[in-house]
Amino acid sequence: MPIYVYKCGQCGAVFEAKQRMTDAPIAVHEGCGGAVKRMVQAPPIIFNGPGFYVTDSRGKNSAGTTAKKEDGAKPSSKDSGSSE
Repeated sequence: MPIYVYKCGQCGAVFEAKQRMTDAPIAVHEGCGGAVKRMVQAPPIIFNGPGFYVTDSRGKNSAGTTAKKEDGAKPSSKDSGSSE
């Protein structure tokens, strides 16, 4: 359920209310009986950057992608010559 922020016009109190999106907005402040108005708030989560989860936006040099290449890759001519 989303949390909405309200401000009382009479006493100036700011309070939060957990309500469903389908519920009617609160009209009266329980503390003083004044009219309240729902305030606009920024979302609490902001996703920045190339990726916010381990599997998102992996680079070419990440450990997960290099391990896959090493398992199925054929040895190069440099590797076969250096073992002798």
